[in-house]
Amino acid sequence: MTTATCLIAEDEPLLAASLQADLAALWPALRVLATVGDGYSAAAQALALRPEVCFLDIRMPGQSGLEAAQALAEDWPEGVPFPLLVFITAYDRYALQAFEAQAVDYLVKPVDRARLSACLGRLQVRLADRAPKADAMQQAMQQLRALLNPAGVMAGTTAVPRLEVIQAQVGAVVHLVPVTDVLYFEAADKYVRVVTAEREHLIRLSLKELLPQLDPQVFWQVHRGTLVQARAISTARRDESGKVYLSLRGRAETLVASRLYAHLFKGM
Repeated sequence: MTTATCLIAEDEPLLAASLQADLAALWPALRVLATVGDGYSAAAQALALRPEVCFLDIRMPGQSGLEAAQALAEDWPEGVPFPLLVFITAYDRYALQAFEAQAVDYLVKPVDRARLSACLGRLQVRLADRAPKADAMQQAMQQLRALLNPAGVMAGTTAVPRLEVIQAQVGAVVHLVPVTDVLYFEAADKYVRVVTAEREHLIRLSLKELLPQLDPQVFWQVHRGTLVQARAISTARRDESGKVYLSLRGRAETLVASRLYAHLFKGM
């Protein structure tokens, strides 16, 4: 039987213990390197331990399973095979069809042992016949881009009005910043930096909350923590690892676009 390593990210201890017991029964040669209960720990432990398979619960405290997968895709070391991802979800059948179409496997809570056995069989086949490293990484990038697409399975169906003015408060003063003046937004702990050509502001709003209010044709997500106004980008330079370095009009700093979003910058 194929030997392999895995990580389990599940915030419900009983479900995590049940999954680990089923894995031990169905795939004794699979070694569980760590079991964690939140998305941040999942990404950190996966980067440190480099398992071959990650079982990621979609809904976890702090960071979802998809966000943890996004962090892995952006920070995974070059030349190391990217782990096979299995999402654990309670979504309805329509969303599950979308997951299945992306060739990223999924398990439905409560996890059925027969379904898990079939999933493990597919994982063993893929591990025994893995594509070349570059191809495997590109496949993972394509799958994650599709799942993270605002129009994909994780997006809400309710239309959100476009934001036209940012209201950034400093003490008793509220600065009204037209969105068209913003060159980029950057996550900064519990805040978001709002950067224009002239100055910077901090707003108490997460990037996740801000993203649906912006036009994706105008503001491109180039990193899990960065949105850039496309018209503000003057050049994009790619390095050997696949990261892209962006120069902006009106700012001296350089921004980094991760491998997950490098496909946005191709010559015409």
